[in-house]
Amino acid sequence: MAKSGGKGASLRDKLDGNELDLSLGDLTEVPVKELAALPKATVLDLSCNKLTSLPSEFCGLTHLVKLDLSKNRLQQLPADFGRLVNLQHLDLLNNRLVTLPVSFAQLKNLKWLDLKDNPLDPVLAKVAGDCLDEKQCKQSAIRVLQHMKVVQADQEREKQRRLEAEREIEKKREAKQRAKEAQEREVRKKEKAEEKERRRKEYDAVKAANNKKEQEKKPKKETHQPAKAKSGSRSVKSRPQKHSWSWAFLKLLLMVLLSATGVLVACQVTDLQWQPFCINVNTIYENVVHGLRSHEILQRVLQPNSQQ
Repeated sequence: MAKSGGKGASLRDKLDGNELDLSLGDLTEVPVKELAALPKATVLDLSCNKLTSLPSEFCGLTHLVKLDLSKNRLQQLPADFGRLVNLQHLDLLNNRLVTLPVSFAQLKNLKWLDLKDNPLDPVLAKVAGDCLDEKQCKQSAIRVLQHMKVVQADQEREKQRRLEAEREIEKKREAKQRAKEAQEREVRKKEKAEEKERRRKEYDAVKAANNKKEQEKKPKKETHQPAKAKSGSRSVKSRPQKHSWSWAFLKLLLMVLLSATGVLVACQVTDLQWQPFCINVNTIYENVVHGLRSHEILQRVLQPNSQQ
């Protein structure tokens, strides 16, 4: 718990103008809430106490201009200590600090700094140097701020490098995942095609089996009829083609005889018999009939007709 030379004493009573002296009070904690209620206290003395750390809320006391934390037991400062942007004077003498937070580089108004008697990192200790007089303390503030800005830039670059590396790892992981998914899709596609082919073959096999059963169920006569039909077709096809010309000639002769008979009938019966053409036809017919009657056999055949 915080001790302030009498816990009930009001911090406001200790305020002298803009200075608030809380030194030599055996404080183990900083009364941040009470300090936040005193924005006029721009100069704060917390020296010669038993502070081992500062709460992150302490960095909200942005009204502080001068801060004395010397002769405490501070092992580190809050990570966002750089929020105290109005701080000009900082005394950290005789603590247990090894490093400073990167945000320390944001204390752009810092003009005076004392880091003596701290187990500082060798690099930081060399940069800070001594603070034996006003000039050295001002130079220490300048050098430490520059150093912390370099550290901050280096950390930003390192952070960016880590982010880039993480992005590359993520890209590779995503690419690997996409390749894996594509391969799995190809495998599924192949399996699907194989399954489809297997089912098609099964379908064809079932269909062929059903057709075979249907063929076996048909009567034997039905199975032999096509053979007979085929044999008949073969006999028709096997007929010699040499009679085709004879049939054609007989048909032509028959047509000529029918035409001649028609002409003869027309010339014998109709009024056309007195036409020159029909006269010639009738003359030829009478000559033919006369010639045929000269034969005894034909005479016998024609005699009944003449008697009629």
